[in-house]
Amino acid sequence: MCFLGLLLPGNCLLAQDQAPCDKNATPQTAALCRNLKKLAAKGFMFGHQDDLAYGVNWRYENGRSDVKEVAGDYPAVYGWELGGLEANEDKNIDGVPFKKMRQFIKEGYERGGVITISWHARSPFGAQKGAWDTTHGSVASILPAGINHELFKTWLDELAKFFLSLKNSKGEPTPVLFRPFHELTGNWFWWGRNACTPEQFKVLYRFVKYYLTEVKKVHNLLYVYNTSADFKTKAEFLERYPGDDMVDMISFDTYQYDDPAKSDWFIKNTGFQLGLLDEMAAEKNKLTAIAETGYEQIPFATWWTDVLSKAIGQHRISYVLVWRNHGYNEWMKKMHYYAPYKGQTSEADFIKFYQQENTLFEQDVAKEKLYSY
Repeated sequence: MCFLGLLLPGNCLLAQDQAPCDKNATPQTAALCRNLKKLAAKGFMFGHQDDLAYGVNWRYENGRSDVKEVAGDYPAVYGWELGGLEANEDKNIDGVPFKKMRQFIKEGYERGGVITISWHARSPFGAQKGAWDTTHGSVASILPAGINHELFKTWLDELAKFFLSLKNSKGEPTPVLFRPFHELTGNWFWWGRNACTPEQFKVLYRFVKYYLTEVKKVHNLLYVYNTSADFKTKAEFLERYPGDDMVDMISFDTYQYDDPAKSDWFIKNTGFQLGLLDEMAAEKNKLTAIAETGYEQIPFATWWTDVLSKAIGQHRISYVLVWRNHGYNEWMKKMHYYAPYKGQTSEADFIKFYQQENTLFEQDVAKEKLYSY
């Protein structure tokens, strides 16, 4: 198949079809896509970035999880990051060894959990700023005929090897919700709105899917289109959308920065944006999620039930994921975490959040057999 035929968005799926945009997706991946749609009617999965790798004041202790130690159950969704893999690093940008990551992914998947992976790729113009290089022209340089296109293909080769290496004890490929170029409408990454045109971004996204599926034969991915929380209309959200044949899930990232005791902006804005997502998902037959959220250090004792739950309301999303529990950050000179740990201010409220009927953790989703087909 020639990539040139994929440059313009199309519709390889009829609206009523509930199937991955990769028509050759593995049976388990197709089952996950189908079953996530059904699961959203029961509630939303809770996710946590790097949950099994480390937590506040601990690193790489077998079986540990800050979420599990508070709620008695692992999160349903495990978030991981591949930044650094493209440069043949042993560890990702957050210090997690890829070898350990493979094992953590296997553990979570075999217990019935769901895996999502983001990719903070370094700038094609140099590694010094990593993903946070906003030089205009970075995306153009890696598109077909661009000066860094061959380099970019070597990056995708490394990703393909990693995705293909993810297997369970039976040797079956592990399905992954792949979230490339996340927060694409922000202006802080080299793939952001200030560094490339909408058309350039669409071609980039479409090339990545084409190369992984058609050239490298990676068929265990569901593709997640992920913006930042800066959209006010469906048109703004979809300005860089690469096409229904390229996307399985639409999502956005949104964080709480103000004081919820003084402002309900987060609840109202998130609810409004989820309403837009609902409409687009219905029109396009896509899954939905809040791919990243959180309130750093969670200083508001009832944030889980009085803020996050209210923000999501009755919207049928697949999952919500909070960011990582790094602990004390030397660079930031402060504690950096988004899920509670034993003794943390919001611990009791998180347990109430866990006990809600519409919040789904690992034991809940394991019963649903999301990968059965």
